[in-house]
Amino acid sequence: MAWFKKARRPIAAPEQASRVPEGLWVKCPSCNKAIYNKDLLASLSVCPRCAHHFRLSAADRLRMLLDGGWTEHDAGLRSTDPLTFTDTKAYRDRLSKAIAATGLNDAIIVGSGTIEGLPAVVAAMEYSFIGGSMGVVVGEKITRAAERACAERAALIVVSCSGGARMMEGTLSLMQMAKISAALGRLDRAGLPYLSILTDPTTGGVAASFAMLGDLNIAEPKALIGFAGPRVIEQTIRQKLPEGFQRSEFLLEKGFIDLIVDRRELKATVARSLRLLGVGPRSTTPPATAVPTGDESDA
Repeated sequence: MAWFKKARRPIAAPEQASRVPEGLWVKCPSCNKAIYNKDLLASLSVCPRCAHHFRLSAADRLRMLLDGGWTEHDAGLRSTDPLTFTDTKAYRDRLSKAIAATGLNDAIIVGSGTIEGLPAVVAAMEYSFIGGSMGVVVGEKITRAAERACAERAALIVVSCSGGARMMEGTLSLMQMAKISAALGRLDRAGLPYLSILTDPTTGGVAASFAMLGDLNIAEPKALIGFAGPRVIEQTIRQKLPEGFQRSEFLLEKGFIDLIVDRRELKATVARSLRLLGVGPRSTTPPATAVPTGDESDA
């Protein structure tokens, strides 16, 4: 009675493995289109079909904005865990993990160079480092960036990508809001422009301080920008929020930001804005030394 029995055979492996290596394609979360990685890189990580803006690293931001040959500053600054903070794990361990994962000592990179020949100091935040949170080191590096811009008579540009102040550093992180704002005030009194570029997301203490203090506040399309998140606000006021609430298009309509710029046009827009704000190429010739006349010496 073996005629009704079916012999089980193992599924044969394909004779030849796929020749297409993994990681060559990425799926757009907005339009679900598969995008060839090289095409995505060529378009500055913007989907060529729906213009969805993928998140960029801080290093990519500096490479995108600055001309070749820029110089990084204060890369060695690192948090000392001032509160010896521990929640589900020690803050010191979180820092070590973030440093190993990103190769950075904190959530920001500062570099100086030129943008289409115009002198600029650029600070770009790294979201992969503990959510781009602002602690003592981030505050110190942005403050130093503003002071460097003053000293070099250069424009200051800050690219924000952050969940807000870093709770593991407590009040010390909140103090950075006032510290950076004071440095920006000195930059303003020196007559030098500050451009704030807001990307997805820009929230919490970052949005409540320096991210909204630019002479021009420029956002990328559909970036989430605000203090508290939409879910927290809905739970607090017990009302449904408007469609697109806290996205850059909503903020532009309400007058909170000045421009929404596609990333592929951002560098040219920044350079044009700096020229309109009076920034010119750095002079290569030393200023002439005034020789006092007899009348001046007697005054």
